[in-house]
Amino acid sequence: MVPHRQTALHRGRRRIPALTAAALLLAALPALGSGPAAHAAGGGAPAGAAATDSNGTGPAATGGNRTGPATADGNLTKNPGFEAGLAGWTCSGGSGAAVASPVHTGSGALKAVPAGADNARCAQTVAVRPGSSYTLSAWVQGSYVYLGADGTGTTDVSTWTPSAGSWQQLTTTFTTGPATTSVTVYTHGWYGQPAYFADDITLTGPGGGDPGDPVPGAPGGLRTGAVTASSVALSWDAVPGATGYNVYRDGTKVLSAEAASATVTGLAASTSYRFEVSATNAAGESPKSAAVTATTSPGGGDPGPGPSVPKHAVTGYWQNFNNGATVQKISDVQSQYDIIAVAFADATATPGAVDFRLDPALNYTEAQFKADIAAKRAAGKSVVISIGGERGTVTVNDVSSAAHFADSVYALMREYGFDGVDIDLENGLNPTYMTQALRALSAKAGSGLVITMAPQTIDMQSTSAGYFRTALNIKDILTVVNMQYYNSGSMNGCDGKVYAQGSVDFLTALACIQLEGGLDPSQVGLGLPASPRAAGSGYVSPSVVISALDCLAKGTSCGSFKPSRTYPGIRGAMTWSTNWDAANGSSWSGAVGPHVHGLP
Repeated sequence: MVPHRQTALHRGRRRIPALTAAALLLAALPALGSGPAAHAAGGGAPAGAAATDSNGTGPAATGGNRTGPATADGNLTKNPGFEAGLAGWTCSGGSGAAVASPVHTGSGALKAVPAGADNARCAQTVAVRPGSSYTLSAWVQGSYVYLGADGTGTTDVSTWTPSAGSWQQLTTTFTTGPATTSVTVYTHGWYGQPAYFADDITLTGPGGGDPGDPVPGAPGGLRTGAVTASSVALSWDAVPGATGYNVYRDGTKVLSAEAASATVTGLAASTSYRFEVSATNAAGESPKSAAVTATTSPGGGDPGPGPSVPKHAVTGYWQNFNNGATVQKISDVQSQYDIIAVAFADATATPGAVDFRLDPALNYTEAQFKADIAAKRAAGKSVVISIGGERGTVTVNDVSSAAHFADSVYALMREYGFDGVDIDLENGLNPTYMTQALRALSAKAGSGLVITMAPQTIDMQSTSAGYFRTALNIKDILTVVNMQYYNSGSMNGCDGKVYAQGSVDFLTALACIQLEGGLDPSQVGLGLPASPRAAGSGYVSPSVVISALDCLAKGTSCGSFKPSRTYPGIRGAMTWSTNWDAANGSSWSGAVGPHVHGLP
């Protein structure tokens, strides 16, 4: 059991990553909070800019044929220098083109132009080997140019440069997961920025096989093994030439496997499922096998259906530690809060698994804690367990850790009566496996599961970022994303302009990215500190929160930014924390709560 957090969070919940893209654009950062360190995920900016080549004229990274097929021992990308146009590459929204100047080496380079909500992402999928190490590099020119890899099966990576007036090399490394046979490498620019250029994109490491090899045949002999209330074990005959296998449940791919066996988890009790398997290699995927069916065994011990979250809701974090704010019991949480997020669960020695124990300094018995949760639920409130915080370094980056996450969170729901989970991870997020974990949890908990998320501003600037991708992946089961509009640098709004935190425009223009990026208005909330002491920066008075909500919901009380349409279904607002709210006379919930509940 991990030690519990106490005074380390004496000001705010987290620190902003060291330098966000828009903050660099303004060459100014606000005072940082003193909460737990954060880590940008997905397409977000890393902690620092990439190293530069002093003259920009060094040799191209690991070479080989610039226009021919990749080799197993050299560069694995095809057409790395764009001498063959865009062959092998796909650019979003027609944003990319091959040009003859400027080039790093050879006769071609990529030019890609961000426009509106399109960050000019150009990508290629490359065959790799499971459990292997790779180095990705590229030469770039331009402002806010990114290089990264998705689908690694571990932690997806990216690096970037804020400004490259001449050719500059970006480099990053990653290790593939135990069942990973392909990754997607990409470059992209940034919203509102001019065109960027890229050349000599290289991926070095063990090759994933010759694309000329034949596609493997369909697996035979698919059979079921051990069956529980939430899992089914499968095995099948190995297929010659296959480097991996995909497992399908009721027609949907649910996991990949390296060997000819797998266990599908996150299933509902007493439910029949149909399973199929396909074989894969660098040449492609086989037809699916003949299907088998299995019925899970009966379950038990469910905490029972919780209350439904109201159309417009207020979320508040309850602190399981004393950091100078008012110490509360769950029964003390103000009545305006509809969702109470218990902060935080702790990581365990098992990858992906979490645990929770009350901080002894609170003098709060487990029996009373459970009774207070039950009373809040009886009053129509939802209580969720928040995953993350200062020491909540929970890593979900493969099939096994995803299963451990779902199993352990569901066990806490059954033990304490939680209605769901809040994702507040600060050490990065793998959208592939976090999606798998949350879907497995949903299968266990049923339709009443409450899922909330609390990303930083940088995590929701682009739909390619890990948090945003996860939110979109689970849109059908997601309750609300309460982005933290504090402890942040200046950020881009959906109109491509840069906004500083602490204003109505900052709240509305950044919320617009989520509202126009695929989330339903009911899945968007505004997260703000409850008092100036609750965060290092970004506190605004409740009247500013109210004005932002009215701007988004009704088109009134806007600042200089006014969205092109209104979102009357916007979910509401969130604060860190109910304890800091109490320390400030409950002025935040007393003002924001009634207004949220009175929205159309």
